[in-house]
Amino acid sequence: MVSRSYSNLLELASGESPSFGNMNRRIPRIMTVAGLISDVDDDPDKSVCSDPSSSSAQRERIIIVGNQLPIRAQRKLDGNRNWFFSWDENSLLLQLKDGFGDDDIEVIYVGCLKEEVHPNEQDEVSQILLESFKCVPTFLPPDLFTRYYHGFCKQQLWPLFHYMLPLSPGLGGRFNRSLWQAYVSVNKIFADRIMEVINPEDDYVWIHDYHLMVLPTFLRKRFNRVKLGFFLHSPFPSSEIYKTLPIREELLRALLNSDLIGFHTFDYARHFLSCCSRMLGLTYESKRGYIGLEYYGRTISIKILPVGIDMGQLQSVLDLPKTEEKVSELIRQFSDQGKTMLLGVDDMDIFKGISLKLLAMEQLLIQHPECLGKVVLVQIANPARGRGKDVKEVQTEMKATVKRINETFGKPGYDPVILIEEPLSFYERVAYYVVAECCLVTAVRDGMNLIPYEYIISRQGNEKLDKVLGLASSPKKSMLVVSEFIGCSPSLSGAIRVNPWNIDAVADAMDSALEMADSEKQLRHEKHYRYVSTHDVGYWARSFLQDLERTCSDHVRRRWWGIGFGLSFRVVALDPNFRKLSMEHIVSAYKRTTTRAILLDYDDTLMPQASIDKSPSSNSIKMLNSLCRDKNNTVFLVSARSRKTLAEWFSPCENLGIAAEHGYFLRLKGDAEWETCGPAIDCSWKQIAEPVMRLYTETTDGSTIEDKETVLVWCYEDADPDFGSCQAKELLNHLESVLANEPVTVKSGQNIVEVKPQGVSKGLVAERLLSTMQGKEISPDFVLCIGDDRSDEDMFEVITSSISGPSMAPRAEVFACTVGQKPSKAKYYLDDTTEIVRLVQGLACVSEQTVLF
Repeated sequence: MVSRSYSNLLELASGESPSFGNMNRRIPRIMTVAGLISDVDDDPDKSVCSDPSSSSAQRERIIIVGNQLPIRAQRKLDGNRNWFFSWDENSLLLQLKDGFGDDDIEVIYVGCLKEEVHPNEQDEVSQILLESFKCVPTFLPPDLFTRYYHGFCKQQLWPLFHYMLPLSPGLGGRFNRSLWQAYVSVNKIFADRIMEVINPEDDYVWIHDYHLMVLPTFLRKRFNRVKLGFFLHSPFPSSEIYKTLPIREELLRALLNSDLIGFHTFDYARHFLSCCSRMLGLTYESKRGYIGLEYYGRTISIKILPVGIDMGQLQSVLDLPKTEEKVSELIRQFSDQGKTMLLGVDDMDIFKGISLKLLAMEQLLIQHPECLGKVVLVQIANPARGRGKDVKEVQTEMKATVKRINETFGKPGYDPVILIEEPLSFYERVAYYVVAECCLVTAVRDGMNLIPYEYIISRQGNEKLDKVLGLASSPKKSMLVVSEFIGCSPSLSGAIRVNPWNIDAVADAMDSALEMADSEKQLRHEKHYRYVSTHDVGYWARSFLQDLERTCSDHVRRRWWGIGFGLSFRVVALDPNFRKLSMEHIVSAYKRTTTRAILLDYDDTLMPQASIDKSPSSNSIKMLNSLCRDKNNTVFLVSARSRKTLAEWFSPCENLGIAAEHGYFLRLKGDAEWETCGPAIDCSWKQIAEPVMRLYTETTDGSTIEDKETVLVWCYEDADPDFGSCQAKELLNHLESVLANEPVTVKSGQNIVEVKPQGVSKGLVAERLLSTMQGKEISPDFVLCIGDDRSDEDMFEVITSSISGPSMAPRAEVFACTVGQKPSKAKYYLDDTTEIVRLVQGLACVSEQTVLF
């Protein structure tokens, strides 16, 4: 068998076809669908769209993918090359498994081991982990892992996602393309490992965190219908920060190859959606409580739910005798000495705000000298996960600040700050939670941070700890001071929220926490405990999987096409009958038919959206005239523009029919009178709508009003996309309210809000054209209708519903065609206006030849 890996990282990042090397596959394949791995990853034509009927019935299965496996590995003490493996009970990936239930869902893990395994041992280790733990290890060469994890992840992505811009070489990590290539290469290796165990039509894949952000593209490339979820455990920065990343679009498009993307808070999700809007031009909407993002015919769901803690694990640790002993020891050290403990527990990194917390403690002692000798801050500094001089600088500053505070305010038997740098066991940390009167989490930017949750559950305690603490049956209490900039802050409404940069405010919050009445502390604790205990990690995992199942429920009913190369790859999900319009097919039908009806939209169909000058070119006029001179053709231009504009632009086209303002005005030929499709309309409603639109125009820079005879349009194409979209929604509601009793319809379109008469649509033009031809006892045997947006869908619906009806010839050739691959009532598509013009030009050439001969 062949395992694929890139020999050249530059090939991968640039999207070139990879070179493959031969090596033995380390893990027995579990796949039940044969022939699903494409030979060339970057060839969209090789993408898989397999037959669901070939999958075998089996228990539902989910593949959990993370940077690290939830496994502890160590060599056996006898010195042999054998290993001893055990579950890492502190791993979130292991804890979430409890939410699925052992009998309902089988879980397979894919990730790296913390320990390096020699290549000669990798086959044996893989076999043991798969058979005993259902884990698939991803082995990375040490140099590659360093460039991927300590390089790109920790020195570039992680600081930027925490709002740290690399303004100088010494501040954060400047973008390094070789590190980016290592990151992409590792994601590709992860994809290869998943390929070895996946049942592509049945399994769900759940990818975790920023280490694997381009992995969805590799999986979607192999299996177009893969059921794929992604959860980001770090913050997602605002668009102003994120767009400084040189590979910003690659990461966004990779994430959009997921079916469900999860975030801890609405802020993180909002920033992601704003980036998609500003950089990719995508829009989103909320339906029945679910946020959906439309992307090439797929709806990507956005999930907002913070992760919880493992209640079972924490409660079992609270029950341990050694936890009780440690609590007793801390009571003797603090409570029995008349000292109140404030507690900080943080990883050693630049974003946890440890030094700011220490400065706030110093300020507290200055402002409240009565706290001297009575209040102690215990700061537990967990070992750093990253490396570099920024970590060393934080450690140096922290130690210097602790030393200064203790020298200034300390006395024999009393140090205001106790710094614990050595690694603590989990039960020891829990003991500190139990005894602490208040927990301080003052990170300047953090993803979720479960420390406050652990503190709340620990303070709830149990009967044995109540006896040790001398609480008997009195209500429990706890106090939290938390930063506004951490993910758990929105869910802890009873905490004192602070700006960690405001040292005076943090000091005041610490004082408030110490002085607050016990009854208030009890109420806040009860509220927090109720939330944390019901929103544990199992609840989070179940909720995520349920949403993933819902989002993927229609996969099997859709037709999937892979397009793009490299990291620009994406799939288009379409109706099974939706296909690209073949030039040869339509020209052949055009030649053998004699009575033709042609309806063409103008803006964004014959005229590109990006054009500043929207008037038709001389080539466009010539092309339309060629079509109109053919006596077998009836050609209509259907547009939302005013009849005055269209009449002026297309005055050289004497035989061209024109439908203006969505078909309300109709002219069969250049010398014919304008007709109306429907009754005469009183436009007095404009006196109500126009002032409202003018108000929004004045407050939305870049927006304009277009006043037509029967239509009023508010356009925000040149406004800020986020603000414009927000204003458009508000304007839509405002207009619907004030025009509720008027005979008009208020609709939103691409960058517009439009008010037009009720019942007027482009579908009326198609009906009028077919009925006029039928009245002349002419039944078209060729119908072509091309458009690009929602208003054109009415024409497509009329055309397709008229097939086999009296208005068309038997076995008529009907072509309803939209611009771009997207959900549509049309059966055909062409990619862009260039292809549309090429098609119409081709038909015009056929007509010219017919006229000549």
